[in-house]
Amino acid sequence: MESSTDPSDRLLDVPRTHPPAAQAYLEAVLAWHFSEDTGSPFWLRAAPRLGFDPITDIRSYDDLRRFPNLVDELRDAPVEDLVPRGYGSPPPVPRVFESGGTTGAAKRTAQLPDWLEQVTRWQVEDFTAGGFVAGAGLLCMMPGGPHGVGHFDRAVAERLGSVFHAIDLDPRWVKKLALRGDAAAVATIADYVGHVLDQARDILRTQTVANLHATPPLLEAIAGDDELTALVNRRIRYILLSGAHVDADTMDLFRGIFPGADIAVAFGSTMILSQAATRIHGDALIFDPRSPYVVFWVVDPDTGRQVDYGERGRVVMNHLSKGMFIPNNLERDTAIRMPGPAGQIGDSVSEVAPVAVFDGAPVIEGVY
Repeated sequence: MESSTDPSDRLLDVPRTHPPAAQAYLEAVLAWHFSEDTGSPFWLRAAPRLGFDPITDIRSYDDLRRFPNLVDELRDAPVEDLVPRGYGSPPPVPRVFESGGTTGAAKRTAQLPDWLEQVTRWQVEDFTAGGFVAGAGLLCMMPGGPHGVGHFDRAVAERLGSVFHAIDLDPRWVKKLALRGDAAAVATIADYVGHVLDQARDILRTQTVANLHATPPLLEAIAGDDELTALVNRRIRYILLSGAHVDADTMDLFRGIFPGADIAVAFGSTMILSQAATRIHGDALIFDPRSPYVVFWVVDPDTGRQVDYGERGRVVMNHLSKGMFIPNNLERDTAIRMPGPAGQIGDSVSEVAPVAVFDGAPVIEGVY
């Protein structure tokens, strides 16, 4: 662990190999985001209506519960207002990544080069640990455009010496069609999924790829296509699933259909600007947040109290970094609360699943 005697500005610096001491880090994050000369316009405007002073009154990670959940304001906040003043003038140009639009208009995050590098390093470690075949191509059946996953897949492939092959995928269109739910929409979704599969088919037929990153619904669609199943079994040795939820029974089915591939699962969110580390415990996949940068709580949504270990509740996500501060965000996911590794702040989670309705609107995952 880094020494808590490091100057506070250095505590926030990334990338780093080992996380800083949690308490000193929390204090440094709050001082950075709520000081006039270093905070972002977004949080400096919000501070007067909080009813408390974050620098003096937030003394522990549990105190982050005092913050209102302001993620809905990220749907229309100018991205320039999200960049902390402490990065200088002019600041580094951020990459803007958006949420998938599952619960309404997309929310935006502004991710700066230091944090992008940290996440890339974590994902290189995760891909390697999961069985990624370095030097062999990666077929990415994930969204590009405004979504971060396409950016990080490309960056990780380059670090691991692998040619990156992408498809066109617009998950928001599929969600709009699914929300309609009529026969014409269902037929159109089937046509669109077929279009996505045909793009993958062409790459698998003609290119040297051994790695595949796909959503569970798209891998299920591949499994229903005899030619694609044969191509995947012939070529692919590593499959990463993310972007939508997958249960244990479906995982067992995938392992039976694609026996020659190592199949890994990742869990992340645009609102934590990263993905959790995946840990296998017996038959369970457990997701550990990148503490102290990301903190999860699994709570009873009616009371806000953490549920017991082994019980299901709603996931609250907190992101704390030099570039962004997103506390106390009640997400659309439910999960089983699990203890984390020694030294972790907050909870780990397993068996993640979406709620049926969020803020009065149905939750539509579609293909992502």
